Amino acid sequence: MRTDAFDFELPEALIALRPVGKRDDARLLVVAAGEDPPRLDDSQFSKLPDLLAPGDALVFNDTKVLAALLKGTRVRGSSVVAISVNLLNRLTDNRWSALAKPARRLKVGDALTFDGSDHTGSLTGHVSEVGEGGLIEITFDCAGGALETAIDRVGLMPLPHYIASKRPPDAQDRAQYQTIFAARSGAVAAPTAGLHFTPDVLAKLEQSGVSCHSLTLHVGGGTFLPVKSDTTDGHKMHKEWGEVTEETAERLNACKRAGGRIVAVGTTSLRLLETAAQDDGTLQAFSGDTDIFITPGYRFKAVDRLLTNFHLPRSTLFMLVTAFSGLSTMKQAYAHAIQSGYRFYSYGDACLLDPQQ
Repeated sequence: MRTDAFDFELPEALIALRPVGKRDDARLLVVAAGEDPPRLDDSQFSKLPDLLAPGDALVFNDTKVLAALLKGTRVRGSSVVAISVNLLNRLTDNRWSALAKPARRLKVGDALTFDGSDHTGSLTGHVSEVGEGGLIEITFDCAGGALETAIDRVGLMPLPHYIASKRPPDAQDRAQYQTIFAARSGAVAAPTAGLHFTPDVLAKLEQSGVSCHSLTLHVGGGTFLPVKSDTTDGHKMHKEWGEVTEETAERLNACKRAGGRIVAVGTTSLRLLETAAQDDGTLQAFSGDTDIFITPGYRFKAVDRLLTNFHLPRSTLFMLVTAFSGLSTMKQAYAHAIQSGYRFYSYGDACLLDPQQ
C-alpha cells in the first residue's frame, strides 16, 4: 500500500507534552469496528474494568525504560567536542547502537565520556563503528548490570522527538515515562499504553474477573523512525528483543479455550503475541528478536482487542491499528478524537479497539 494512505492532519496543540495529573484520568475512546460508521464511545481510562468481560486476559509489556539519552564529550587528542547520543539497541553486554549528534564529528576510535547532571560519576567508552544518518556503535568500558547502573546514573529519559523538540527531559519524566509494572531493563522507549494503569485500576480488573499477564519486548528507538518509502513494501522494520514465557503462553491459551479474549496492552504486546502465535492462534513460548511489520491485509491470530494510544501519521504503529480495526474505521476514529480534543502520542489519551470483521 502507499504510505500516504495513512496520512492525516493533526493540530500541534493536541500533542501532549505532559501526562494528565493522574494516570487513569486519561480519556479513553472505545472503537467498535465492523459498523459503518463505527460506533465511537467517549469514556475514561479509569472505567476500563467496566469495558471488559470476566474471563478476558490483559497482556502487559513489563519492559523498563533505560535513561538512554546521554550527554557528554568526544575526545580525540587535544580536541574536545560536546555530543549527545540516544541509545537504540543493545548489541552485546557492553556495545550499543546509538544515534549521535553531531555525528559528523565522530570517527572510529574516538573516546567518549558522559557525565551525569549532578556530576557524581561518569560513563566512558569509544566509538567502534560509524554508519549513515547519525548511526554509530559504542563500546563501553563496563558491561552487563554495571553498565545498566551507569546509564541510569548519568542518562536522561529518552523522550520521543515530538516531545523532546519542545522541552528537555526532567526529573518528572523519570517516573512518568515508566509504567507501574516495569521490571526488566532494556527499552529505550516506553510501551505507552501501559502508562495509564494505576494500582486502583489493576485492583478493579482483578475484582471483575479480568486476569493480567506480562511479556517483555524491549522497545527500540526504531519505533519512532518515520516510514520514508512511498509504499509499505519498501519499509524495513527494526528488530526488537522479546520474550513470552511458557507459563504465560499456557495461561493465555487456557483463557482462549474458556472463551475469554486476549486484550493486548499496546502495539508492542500485540506484535510479540502475534510473533509467538501459531497459524491456529495457539501461543508458544518465544525468546528472540522480532521484526514483524503489520499492515492492512494481515490476519491476526492471537489478539482479540487492542488497547493503545493515538499514533503518528504514516507511522508503522498507525498502520498496525488500521490493520486491526480497518483503515476507514481508524480514520473516522482519529477524526473524532481530533475534533473532540483528545491528547495524542506518548503522554496522550488511549483507545480500546475491536477488530474489523
